[in-house]
Amino acid sequence: MRVLGVDPGLTRCGVGVVDGGAGRTLTMLGVGVVRTRADAELGHRLVAIERGIEEWLDEHRPEFVAVERVFSQHNVRTVMGTAQASAVAMLCASRRGIPVALHTPSEVKAAVTGSGRADKAQVGAMVTRLLRLEAPPKPADAADALALAICHIWRAPAVNRLQQAHAAAAGASRTPRAPRTPAVRTPAPPVRKVPR
Repeated sequence: MRVLGVDPGLTRCGVGVVDGGAGRTLTMLGVGVVRTRADAELGHRLVAIERGIEEWLDEHRPEFVAVERVFSQHNVRTVMGTAQASAVAMLCASRRGIPVALHTPSEVKAAVTGSGRADKAQVGAMVTRLLRLEAPPKPADAADALALAICHIWRAPAVNRLQQAHAAAAGASRTPRAPRTPAVRTPAPPVRKVPR
């Protein structure tokens, strides 16, 4: 399974591609950051992010795209920028028919480090170890993108089985039943009274 992980952001959008499977060796195929200038007009920044992600999709042809789920923070401006970059990544993948998965930061940390409260240094260290790299990818956005891809590779089989089970259960409850054929009753033979 080849996954493009995207750690969305307007100034630095982390991207990383990992190939592997649950229980198999993981291989990093690429890692980097799509950058935009903070003083550029918002529309131009979003176009730059789109172009950058499109280049990654063209080059690596991932089967899935894993994007960090935007969660509420106190800084609304930061959340808005992250959400906009996230939407661009989802749009690029969906336009090509590539399935998109959203993972929360704590979900990714727990998958990679074993703790949903791990800090960026711990995530970077585990990504380095899991992918057998010489040093943690810089900046942290790049390491986070790889962590997203790893998280999806490890969680996807279980999530797919759950989705298939739910779909099967929903399909079974919606399957129309064959109409019942009325039971044909054979009339009982007449009862004869025998005189005593």
